[in-house]
Amino acid sequence: MVAPAPDAGFLARNAVDCLPSGELERKLAQGRPLRVKLGLDPTAPDVHLGHTVVLQKLREFQDLGHIVVLIVGDYTARVGDPSGRSSLRPQLSGEEIDANARTYAEQAFKVLDREKTEMRFNSEWLDMSMEELFRLARTTTVAQILERDDFAKRFAAREPVSVLELLYPLMQGYDSVAVRSDVELGGTDQKFNLLLGRDVQRAYGQPEQVALTMPILTGVDGERKMSKSLGNQIGVTEAPEEMYGKTMRIPDTAMEGWYRLLLGEEPPAGASARDAKHALARRLVERFHGEEAAAAAAAHFARVFVQGDQPEEIDEVVVPAGPVHLPAFIAEHIGGSRSEARRLLSQGAVRLDGEPLDGGELDVPGERLDGRVVQVGRRQFRRVRVAP
Repeated sequence: MVAPAPDAGFLARNAVDCLPSGELERKLAQGRPLRVKLGLDPTAPDVHLGHTVVLQKLREFQDLGHIVVLIVGDYTARVGDPSGRSSLRPQLSGEEIDANARTYAEQAFKVLDREKTEMRFNSEWLDMSMEELFRLARTTTVAQILERDDFAKRFAAREPVSVLELLYPLMQGYDSVAVRSDVELGGTDQKFNLLLGRDVQRAYGQPEQVALTMPILTGVDGERKMSKSLGNQIGVTEAPEEMYGKTMRIPDTAMEGWYRLLLGEEPPAGASARDAKHALARRLVERFHGEEAAAAAAAHFARVFVQGDQPEEIDEVVVPAGPVHLPAFIAEHIGGSRSEARRLLSQGAVRLDGEPLDGGELDVPGERLDGRVVQVGRRQFRRVRVAP
Protein backbone atom coordinates (compact mmCIF):
# COMPACT_ATOMS: atom_id res chain seq x y z
CA MET A 1 0.00 0.00 0.00
CA VAL A 2 1.45 3.36 -1.07
CA ALA A 3 0.62 6.49 0.89
CA PRO A 4 -1.72 9.00 -0.81
CA ALA A 5 -0.70 12.30 -2.36
CA PRO A 6 -1.11 14.42 0.82
CA ASP A 7 2.11 12.82 2.05
CA ALA A 8 3.97 15.05 -0.42
CA GLY A 9 3.97 17.76 2.23
CA PHE A 10 5.50 15.39 4.78
CA LEU A 11 8.17 14.14 2.39
CA ALA A 12 9.16 17.67 1.32
CA ARG A 13 8.84 19.29 4.75
CA ASN A 14 12.58 19.78 5.47
CA ALA A 15 13.87 19.81 1.89
CA VAL A 16 15.45 22.90 0.36
CA ASP A 17 14.10 22.27 -3.16
CA CYS A 18 11.33 20.03 -4.49
CA LEU A 19 11.24 20.78 -8.20
CA PRO A 20 9.25 21.30 -10.32
CA SER A 21 6.61 22.68 -7.99
CA GLY A 22 3.66 20.30 -7.63
CA GLU A 23 5.39 17.43 -9.46
CA LEU A 24 5.87 15.26 -6.36
CA GLU A 25 2.15 15.55 -5.58
CA ARG A 26 1.31 14.57 -9.16
CA LYS A 27 3.55 11.50 -9.08
CA LEU A 28 2.22 10.40 -5.70
CA ALA A 29 -1.33 10.76 -6.97
CA GLN A 30 -0.63 7.98 -9.50
CA GLY A 31 -1.03 5.55 -6.61
CA ARG A 32 2.00 3.41 -7.46
CA PRO A 33 5.32 2.96 -5.64
CA LEU A 34 7.78 5.61 -6.82
CA ARG A 35 11.38 4.77 -7.65
CA VAL A 36 13.44 7.08 -5.45
CA LYS A 37 17.12 7.32 -6.33
CA LEU A 38 20.27 8.34 -4.50
CA GLY A 39 23.79 7.97 -5.86
CA LEU A 40 26.84 7.80 -3.61
CA ASP A 41 30.36 7.85 -5.02
CA PRO A 42 32.74 5.73 -2.89
CA THR A 43 35.58 8.26 -2.89
CA ALA A 44 36.29 7.46 0.78
CA PRO A 45 35.83 4.25 2.77
CA ASP A 46 33.18 5.53 5.16
CA VAL A 47 29.62 6.81 5.11
CA HIS A 48 29.50 9.78 7.50
CA LEU A 49 26.74 11.66 9.32
CA GLY A 50 26.45 14.13 6.44
CA HIS A 51 25.36 11.29 4.16
CA THR A 52 22.69 10.22 6.66
CA VAL A 53 20.72 13.45 6.17
CA VAL A 54 19.74 12.25 2.69
CA LEU A 55 19.63 8.58 3.73
CA GLN A 56 17.05 9.43 6.40
CA LYS A 57 14.88 11.09 3.75
CA LEU A 58 15.16 7.93 1.65
CA ARG A 59 14.05 5.92 4.67
CA GLU A 60 10.92 8.11 4.92
CA PHE A 61 10.06 7.22 1.33
CA GLN A 62 10.66 3.54 2.15
CA ASP A 63 8.41 3.67 5.18
CA LEU A 64 5.61 5.04 2.98
CA GLY A 65 5.91 2.10 0.59
CA HIS A 66 8.17 3.49 -2.13
CA ILE A 67 11.18 1.78 -3.73
CA VAL A 68 14.58 3.16 -2.83
CA VAL A 69 17.27 2.68 -5.45
CA LEU A 70 20.71 3.20 -3.92
CA ILE A 71 23.37 3.57 -6.60
CA VAL A 72 26.98 3.00 -5.59
CA GLY A 73 28.88 5.09 -8.12
CA ASP A 74 31.80 2.77 -8.68
CA TYR A 75 32.12 4.19 -12.22
CA THR A 76 31.37 7.87 -11.59
CA ALA A 77 33.87 7.78 -8.73
CA ARG A 78 36.54 7.21 -11.36
CA VAL A 79 35.70 10.72 -12.62
CA GLY A 80 35.13 12.41 -9.27
CA ASP A 81 32.07 14.59 -8.69
CA PRO A 82 33.15 18.22 -9.30
CA SER A 83 30.13 19.65 -7.42
CA GLY A 84 31.24 22.48 -5.18
CA ARG A 85 34.88 21.98 -6.09
CA SER A 86 37.28 24.75 -7.01
CA SER A 87 39.89 22.38 -8.45
CA LEU A 88 40.31 18.97 -10.00
CA ARG A 89 39.72 16.08 -7.61
CA PRO A 90 42.64 13.70 -7.03
CA GLN A 91 42.12 10.50 -8.98
CA LEU A 92 41.58 7.29 -7.04
CA SER A 93 42.78 3.92 -8.25
CA GLY A 94 40.27 1.29 -9.28
CA GLU A 95 41.36 -0.85 -6.33
CA GLU A 96 40.67 1.98 -3.86
CA ILE A 97 37.24 2.63 -5.34
CA ASP A 98 36.29 -1.05 -5.33
CA ALA A 99 37.39 -1.41 -1.70
CA ASN A 100 35.40 1.66 -0.67
CA ALA A 101 32.33 0.48 -2.61
CA ARG A 102 32.24 -2.77 -0.64
CA THR A 103 31.90 -0.88 2.64
CA TYR A 104 29.45 1.78 1.45
CA ALA A 105 26.52 -0.54 0.92
CA GLU A 106 26.79 -2.18 4.32
CA GLN A 107 27.10 1.15 6.11
CA ALA A 108 24.07 2.62 4.31
CA PHE A 109 21.94 -0.14 5.81
CA LYS A 110 22.47 1.39 9.23
CA VAL A 111 19.78 3.85 8.06
CA LEU A 112 17.95 2.11 5.20
CA ASP A 113 15.80 -1.02 5.33
CA ARG A 114 17.91 -3.66 3.61
CA GLU A 115 14.89 -5.65 2.46
CA LYS A 116 13.28 -2.64 0.80
CA THR A 117 16.40 -1.29 -0.95
CA GLU A 118 17.37 -1.94 -4.55
CA MET A 119 21.16 -1.77 -4.60
CA ARG A 120 22.82 -1.02 -7.93
CA PHE A 121 26.35 -0.23 -9.14
CA ASN A 122 26.55 2.18 -12.07
CA SER A 123 29.31 0.15 -13.69
CA GLU A 124 26.37 -2.01 -14.83
CA TRP A 125 25.43 0.58 -17.47
CA LEU A 126 28.22 3.16 -17.68
CA ASP A 127 30.66 0.65 -19.16
CA MET A 128 29.10 1.64 -22.47
CA SER A 129 30.16 1.61 -26.11
CA MET A 130 31.42 4.75 -27.82
CA GLU A 131 28.19 4.87 -29.83
CA GLU A 132 26.15 4.95 -26.61
CA LEU A 133 28.45 7.61 -25.13
CA PHE A 134 28.00 9.78 -28.23
CA ARG A 135 24.23 9.46 -27.87
CA LEU A 136 24.45 10.56 -24.24
CA ALA A 137 26.75 13.49 -25.09
CA ARG A 138 24.24 14.78 -27.68
CA THR A 139 21.60 15.32 -24.98
CA THR A 140 23.32 18.39 -23.53
CA THR A 141 25.17 21.47 -24.77
CA VAL A 142 28.42 22.92 -23.48
CA ALA A 143 26.53 26.11 -22.63
CA GLN A 144 24.21 24.12 -20.33
CA ILE A 145 27.12 22.48 -18.54
CA LEU A 146 28.95 25.78 -18.08
CA GLU A 147 25.89 27.24 -16.37
CA ARG A 148 27.00 25.28 -13.32
CA ASP A 149 28.43 27.69 -10.78
CA ASP A 150 31.61 25.74 -9.99
CA PHE A 151 32.44 25.21 -13.68
CA ALA A 152 31.66 28.84 -14.55
CA LYS A 153 33.91 30.20 -11.82
CA ARG A 154 36.82 27.94 -12.73
CA PHE A 155 36.41 28.67 -16.44
CA ALA A 156 36.31 32.44 -15.82
CA ALA A 157 39.42 32.19 -13.64
CA ARG A 158 41.19 30.15 -16.36
CA GLU A 159 41.56 27.23 -13.98
CA PRO A 160 41.58 23.67 -15.35
CA VAL A 161 38.25 22.02 -16.11
CA SER A 162 38.72 18.59 -17.64
CA VAL A 163 36.46 17.20 -20.35
CA LEU A 164 35.94 14.20 -18.08
CA GLU A 165 34.48 16.48 -15.38
CA LEU A 166 32.10 17.97 -17.93
CA LEU A 167 30.80 14.46 -18.58
CA TYR A 168 30.08 13.79 -14.90
CA PRO A 169 26.60 15.42 -14.77
CA LEU A 170 25.64 13.51 -17.92
CA MET A 171 26.76 10.22 -16.37
CA GLN A 172 24.73 10.96 -13.24
CA GLY A 173 21.76 11.82 -15.44
CA TYR A 174 22.13 8.53 -17.28
CA ASP A 175 21.93 6.75 -13.93
CA SER A 176 18.38 8.13 -13.70
CA VAL A 177 17.62 6.73 -17.15
CA ALA A 178 19.06 3.31 -16.27
CA VAL A 179 16.94 2.89 -13.13
CA ARG A 180 13.89 4.83 -14.40
CA SER A 181 14.01 7.25 -11.49
CA ASP A 182 10.84 9.08 -10.38
CA VAL A 183 12.57 11.12 -7.68
CA GLU A 184 16.27 11.83 -7.16
CA LEU A 185 17.66 13.04 -3.85
CA GLY A 186 20.87 14.91 -3.11
CA GLY A 187 22.40 17.76 -1.16
CA THR A 188 21.90 21.35 -2.28
CA ASP A 189 25.24 21.13 -4.11
CA GLN A 190 23.62 18.52 -6.37
CA LYS A 191 20.75 20.71 -7.61
CA PHE A 192 22.26 21.28 -11.07
CA ASN A 193 22.96 17.57 -11.55
CA LEU A 194 19.47 16.53 -10.45
CA LEU A 195 17.78 19.00 -12.80
CA LEU A 196 20.06 18.01 -15.68
CA GLY A 197 18.99 14.43 -15.04
CA ARG A 198 15.48 15.52 -16.05
CA ASP A 199 16.84 16.76 -19.39
CA VAL A 200 18.66 13.48 -19.99
CA GLN A 201 15.55 11.43 -19.14
CA ARG A 202 13.46 13.54 -21.52
CA ALA A 203 16.03 12.99 -24.30
CA TYR A 204 15.65 9.23 -23.77
CA GLY A 205 11.86 9.43 -23.87
CA GLN A 206 11.30 8.86 -20.15
CA PRO A 207 9.09 10.75 -17.67
CA GLU A 208 11.19 13.31 -15.82
CA GLN A 209 12.17 12.87 -12.19
CA VAL A 210 11.47 15.16 -9.26
CA ALA A 211 14.62 16.89 -7.95
CA LEU A 212 14.59 16.95 -4.15
CA THR A 213 17.56 18.55 -2.38
CA MET A 214 18.38 18.39 1.32
CA PRO A 215 20.39 20.82 3.46
CA ILE A 216 24.10 20.10 3.88
CA LEU A 217 25.36 19.18 7.33
CA THR A 218 28.41 21.09 8.52
CA GLY A 219 31.35 19.14 9.89
CA VAL A 220 32.62 19.15 13.45
CA ASP A 221 34.30 22.49 12.68
CA GLY A 222 30.82 24.00 12.32
CA GLU A 223 31.83 25.86 9.16
CA ARG A 224 32.41 23.66 6.13
CA LYS A 225 30.48 20.77 4.59
CA MET A 226 31.16 17.50 6.39
CA SER A 227 33.75 15.73 4.28
CA LYS A 228 36.40 13.06 4.68
CA SER A 229 38.79 15.18 2.59
CA LEU A 230 38.42 18.06 5.09
CA GLY A 231 38.90 15.80 8.11
CA ASN A 232 35.77 17.17 9.80
CA GLN A 233 33.58 14.09 9.50
CA ILE A 234 32.08 11.53 11.89
CA GLY A 235 31.75 8.11 10.28
CA VAL A 236 28.72 5.98 11.08
CA THR A 237 31.00 3.07 11.97
CA GLU A 238 33.37 5.03 14.21
CA ALA A 239 33.81 3.70 17.73
CA PRO A 240 31.14 4.92 20.17
CA GLU A 241 33.70 6.86 22.23
CA GLU A 242 35.02 8.61 19.11
CA MET A 243 31.53 9.47 17.86
CA TYR A 244 30.55 10.85 21.27
CA GLY A 245 33.77 12.82 21.73
CA LYS A 246 33.70 14.33 18.24
CA THR A 247 30.08 15.40 18.65
CA MET A 248 31.01 17.21 21.85
CA ARG A 249 33.53 19.25 19.83
CA ILE A 250 30.99 20.91 17.53
CA PRO A 251 30.53 24.66 18.12
CA ASP A 252 27.38 25.74 19.93
CA THR A 253 26.36 27.66 16.80
CA ALA A 254 26.17 24.40 14.80
CA MET A 255 24.07 22.51 17.31
CA GLU A 256 20.64 23.66 16.11
CA GLY A 257 21.43 22.49 12.58
CA TRP A 258 22.69 19.13 13.81
CA TYR A 259 19.56 18.58 15.88
CA ARG A 260 17.28 19.54 13.02
CA LEU A 261 19.04 17.56 10.29
CA LEU A 262 20.07 14.47 12.26
CA LEU A 263 17.26 14.13 14.81
CA GLY A 264 14.44 16.05 13.14
CA GLU A 265 13.83 18.23 16.20
CA GLU A 266 15.02 21.33 18.02
CA PRO A 267 17.53 21.30 20.92
CA PRO A 268 15.88 20.68 24.32
CA ALA A 269 14.16 23.83 25.55
CA GLY A 270 15.84 25.35 28.59
CA ALA A 271 18.89 23.06 28.45
CA SER A 272 22.39 24.54 28.55
CA ALA A 273 24.49 24.24 25.42
CA ARG A 274 26.67 21.63 27.12
CA ASP A 275 23.72 19.52 28.28
CA ALA A 276 22.10 19.75 24.84
CA LYS A 277 25.35 18.63 23.24
CA HIS A 278 25.63 15.65 25.60
CA ALA A 279 22.06 14.68 24.72
CA LEU A 280 22.85 14.95 21.01
CA ALA A 281 26.02 12.86 21.33
CA ARG A 282 24.20 10.17 23.28
CA ARG A 283 21.32 10.00 20.78
CA LEU A 284 23.70 9.66 17.82
CA VAL A 285 25.74 6.90 19.44
CA GLU A 286 22.55 5.11 20.45
CA ARG A 287 21.28 5.25 16.86
CA PHE A 288 24.35 3.58 15.37
CA HIS A 289 25.63 1.44 18.27
CA GLY A 290 22.76 0.89 20.71
CA GLU A 291 21.76 2.06 24.19
CA GLU A 292 24.47 0.15 26.06
CA ALA A 293 27.25 1.56 23.89
CA ALA A 294 25.82 5.08 24.25
CA ALA A 295 25.81 4.82 28.05
CA ALA A 296 29.39 3.50 28.03
CA ALA A 297 30.53 6.30 25.68
CA ALA A 298 28.97 8.94 27.95
CA ALA A 299 30.71 7.41 30.99
CA HIS A 300 34.00 7.26 29.07
CA PHE A 301 33.73 10.94 28.13
CA ALA A 302 33.01 11.93 31.71
CA ARG A 303 35.89 9.85 33.04
CA VAL A 304 38.49 11.04 30.53
CA PHE A 305 37.48 14.60 29.73
CA VAL A 306 35.64 15.74 32.82
CA GLN A 307 37.40 13.84 35.58
CA GLY A 308 40.72 13.65 33.70
CA ASP A 309 41.22 9.88 34.16
CA GLN A 310 42.70 7.51 31.62
CA PRO A 311 40.31 5.37 29.54
CA GLU A 312 39.85 1.76 30.60
CA GLU A 313 41.16 0.35 27.31
CA ILE A 314 44.30 1.85 25.77
CA ASP A 315 46.00 0.74 22.56
CA GLU A 316 49.49 -0.63 23.11
CA VAL A 317 52.50 0.30 20.99
CA VAL A 318 55.68 -1.78 20.92
CA VAL A 319 58.94 0.13 20.37
CA PRO A 320 62.49 -1.20 19.91
CA ALA A 321 64.85 -1.08 22.86
CA GLY A 322 66.89 2.11 23.09
CA PRO A 323 66.10 5.82 22.96
CA VAL A 324 62.65 6.85 21.66
CA HIS A 325 62.50 10.03 19.57
CA LEU A 326 59.20 11.48 20.75
CA PRO A 327 58.31 13.53 17.63
CA ALA A 328 58.75 10.43 15.47
CA PHE A 329 56.82 8.27 17.96
CA ILE A 330 53.88 10.68 18.03
CA ALA A 331 53.80 11.12 14.25
CA GLU A 332 53.88 7.37 13.60
CA HIS A 333 51.57 6.07 16.31
CA ILE A 334 49.16 8.95 16.92
CA GLY A 335 49.23 11.06 13.77
CA GLY A 336 50.33 14.40 12.40
CA SER A 337 53.79 15.58 11.45
CA ARG A 338 56.97 15.64 13.50
CA SER A 339 56.93 19.43 13.54
CA GLU A 340 53.39 19.37 14.94
CA ALA A 341 54.55 16.88 17.59
CA ARG A 342 57.40 19.20 18.59
CA ARG A 343 54.90 22.04 18.93
CA LEU A 344 52.68 19.92 21.20
CA LEU A 345 55.69 18.97 23.32
CA SER A 346 56.71 22.61 23.69
CA GLN A 347 53.17 23.48 24.80
CA GLY A 348 53.09 20.79 27.48
CA ALA A 349 50.36 18.91 25.61
CA VAL A 350 52.24 15.58 25.81
CA ARG A 351 52.03 13.74 29.12
CA LEU A 352 53.53 10.59 30.58
CA ASP A 353 51.17 8.98 33.09
CA GLY A 354 49.49 12.35 33.48
CA GLU A 355 52.66 14.42 33.97
CA PRO A 356 53.70 16.88 31.23
CA LEU A 357 56.92 15.98 29.45
CA ASP A 358 59.67 18.54 29.16
CA GLY A 359 59.28 20.19 25.74
CA GLY A 360 63.06 20.29 25.31
CA GLU A 361 63.46 16.56 25.88
CA LEU A 362 62.88 14.99 22.48
CA ASP A 363 64.71 11.69 23.08
CA VAL A 364 63.61 9.54 26.01
CA PRO A 365 65.13 6.21 27.14
CA GLY A 366 62.83 3.35 26.24
CA GLU A 367 62.95 1.88 29.74
CA ARG A 368 61.48 5.11 31.10
CA LEU A 369 58.44 4.66 28.85
CA ASP A 370 58.00 0.90 29.24
CA GLY A 371 54.54 0.07 30.59
CA ARG A 372 53.54 3.72 30.91
CA VAL A 373 50.91 5.77 29.07
CA VAL A 374 51.79 8.57 26.67
CA GLN A 375 48.93 11.06 26.30
CA VAL A 376 48.78 13.61 23.47
CA GLY A 377 46.19 16.33 23.92
CA ARG A 378 43.01 15.34 25.72
CA ARG A 379 41.93 12.32 23.69
CA GLN A 380 44.91 10.28 22.48
CA PHE A 381 46.45 7.62 24.72
CA ARG A 382 49.05 4.93 23.94
CA ARG A 383 50.60 2.45 26.35
CA VAL A 384 54.25 1.84 25.47
CA ARG A 385 55.92 -1.56 25.60
CA VAL A 386 59.60 -2.00 24.86
CA ALA A 387 60.42 -5.04 22.74
CA PRO A 388 62.50 -7.64 24.65
